[in-house]
Amino acid sequence: MSDVLLVLVPALVLFLVTWLGFRRPRWWISVLLAIGAVLVALSVVWKLSSVRAGVLGPTVLRFETTEPVVALTLDDGPTVAYTKPVLDLLEEAGAHATFFLVGRELEAHPELGEAILAGGHELGNHSWTHPRLVFASRASLEAEVAKTDALLRDVGATGPIPFRPPYGKRLLGLHAVLGARPAVLWDVEPESDRVLAEDPVGMARHVVEQARPGSVILLHAMYESREPTRLALPAILRGLSEKGLRVTTLRELRELGAR
Repeated sequence: MSDVLLVLVPALVLFLVTWLGFRRPRWWISVLLAIGAVLVALSVVWKLSSVRAGVLGPTVLRFETTEPVVALTLDDGPTVAYTKPVLDLLEEAGAHATFFLVGRELEAHPELGEAILAGGHELGNHSWTHPRLVFASRASLEAEVAKTDALLRDVGATGPIPFRPPYGKRLLGLHAVLGARPAVLWDVEPESDRVLAEDPVGMARHVVEQARPGSVILLHAMYESREPTRLALPAILRGLSEKGLRVTTLRELRELGAR
């Protein structure tokens, strides 16, 4: 309900101000203005859902630490075709990562979640069905989070489970469900640039140049369409190592940042 109010309240205020501003109000003008107000409010709230600052609720973009460590996070999956190759690349580089998994995909292949944990990596919650978690009911939001948490526990996840909203979008309703649990976003993400997303060399260069101690790096490597990211991953891991940055999980980075 709180997300709906974000739209209805400004729209209602603008409607009333407009209505009172006409000495001889014409109903159709007021209706058009009210519709316009709702559309404007929707646009503003949609933009607000992507705000990376913590104005909506607890939010993590990076961690403050002097240690030469960064967190690598991989969203989506797990998938039969690509989880093991990614795990092999990480093992070869001596790196660890946090895998934000989609509940219904993990349900289909729980053994892949177990394999991720066996490799010394961390599991995170990326919702059950990967929707945009805005304007959803409280019951729907709770189900998206809780069902995935429960399955992650079933495959062996321990300790606090990090949560990342799909597409990085969230509003007050989601934060009401999460409570003090932060939404984990990122400060390095090359794939949002369409050119870099198709250029493994440019993607790797961007990540290495932008990463600094405490950075949270976001990549997607679990689907066929993400071949450029998989091709870039060895160069990313090698480049970060040459830069003196160790690649690890959110959990370890969070613990280092808390010191």
